[in-house]
Amino acid sequence: MDDPTGPQQPDPPAHQPEPPAQQTSAAAPPPPAYAAYAPPPQRRHRVWPWLLLGGGLFLGFCAVVCVFMVVIAHSLNDSSTGFSGLSDSIAVVDIDGEILSADTIVDQLRKYDQDDSVKAIILHIDSPGGAAAPSQEIYHEVLHIRDAHRKPIVASIESVGASGAYYVASATNKIYANQASVVGSIGVIMEWTNYGDLLKWAKLKPEVIHAGSLKDAGDPSHEMTPEERVYFQSLVDNMYGQFVADVSVGRHIAPDQIKTLATGQVWTGEQAIPLHLIDEAGGFRQALLETAKSVGISGEPSVVKPTVYHRTLWDALTSNADNLFPNPGKIIEQHRGFYFLWQ
Repeated sequence: MDDPTGPQQPDPPAHQPEPPAQQTSAAAPPPPAYAAYAPPPQRRHRVWPWLLLGGGLFLGFCAVVCVFMVVIAHSLNDSSTGFSGLSDSIAVVDIDGEILSADTIVDQLRKYDQDDSVKAIILHIDSPGGAAAPSQEIYHEVLHIRDAHRKPIVASIESVGASGAYYVASATNKIYANQASVVGSIGVIMEWTNYGDLLKWAKLKPEVIHAGSLKDAGDPSHEMTPEERVYFQSLVDNMYGQFVADVSVGRHIAPDQIKTLATGQVWTGEQAIPLHLIDEAGGFRQALLETAKSVGISGEPSVVKPTVYHRTLWDALTSNADNLFPNPGKIIEQHRGFYFLWQ
């Protein structure tokens, strides 16, 4: 009988480890070929190409919006409505610098004349005059407004109101000028530069084919002939007569009296009053307040002016390249013409 208290034998392990296999002397076979192929690493999703694409689209959208806004602003500026939208206002039209074109000023005058909210028009003049035909065209439009009796039209001369600018002012109902303003210069001038000697020096010889003895009159490459001089003088004299006659009508002064003043000279505003070339000494502020009072506007009048168009980068990009880079051959060219111009 076994003693239960005696030493007990440990239970054998449930699983005996297998003895290691005997190594064979033969070399192990090489792994199969497909085992050497490793799958390519997964590509990371890059964000910057999408950012560039989105940024480019956004910039393109902004450019389209900017161009659209510039085109709208350009059309609004060009339209220069001239309508005030205010009741009992005074319109002011600037005639500044040389008068080389009449279209813009005439359009402004016509629109203000048709605007019932505009009670009077003031021409704010600071100009030595300019080309004969545009000055005359503006004069006739001003005279038409004055004679229609729809509203008064007044001239206020700042520093200079000479020649063609005075031509225009003479058609108004009343002319104001500062005491030190320059006024007058009733006369006509035509001039150009003769560069015939320069062509000879450069050994250049112009060839001209024409029919009619005066067809090439005024050609700056040759000396003026006596016949040409008589011809041009007759044109200048004719325009001079028109100038004198129109100022006579505008100022209600006899032509002979105007002719005694039509020597091409200028006077100060103070000197011009006794000569009846202007009506009253005073600046723009005085002209504005007195004109407003004459049409029944009390207090500070509302002033309206045409929209001023400023040249933009878009205009430079879309304009004719000749405006940016003039033809070198035109540098020495001086436009011939007849001018009501104080020099």
